[in-house]
Amino acid sequence: METTIADIIIYIGIFVFAMTGSLKARAHEMDILGGLVLAFVTAYGGGTVRDVLLGVKPVNWINNNLSIVLVLIATCIIFLTKSNLAKVRKGIFITDAIGLGMFTIGGIERSLMYGANKPFALLLGVMTATFGGLLADIISNREPELLKNGEMYATVCAIGGLVYLILNMVLNDNVSMIIAVLVTVAVRIWSKWKNWSVPKM
Repeated sequence: METTIADIIIYIGIFVFAMTGSLKARAHEMDILGGLVLAFVTAYGGGTVRDVLLGVKPVNWINNNLSIVLVLIATCIIFLTKSNLAKVRKGIFITDAIGLGMFTIGGIERSLMYGANKPFALLLGVMTATFGGLLADIISNREPELLKNGEMYATVCAIGGLVYLILNMVLNDNVSMIIAVLVTVAVRIWSKWKNWSVPKM
């Protein structure tokens, strides 16, 4: 089967989100098994929810050996790399920002491929990017980034997803995806740096 840009984006997303999960495990002083659990949940949680809602059987990672290998490699890299807590927290933010961009756009493209309309595909893209991290945060008894007061998290995914859907009307899929991923990552990093927030309830 031919590997597309969307596939590459999703594979990169799996790898960096697995690193995010492993870094969260390190921040909570878990053992390597805990690291693997959080890596798998972070990497596959959102995509699994998306595929269940789309009625995809089996879900995306069940028969994909490469996806599982990427998670194992990412976990081993974090396990073998020693760093202080400040660097771990910075690493969590950077890998999470990259993962958000990759999974938002990859999730939208995958949803469109399975027949979802554009608004629903946008919603599923946001869920793909955020629900794995949400589950990992809950498991590790950490305040979820998705639910933090004013945190531009899901909002960033929605912005990047809208950029992709708009660009896709005038540019080809590959160019649109690459630009939208970069926009999503850049907005996430910039919003954190500038302390931008969304209005509270």
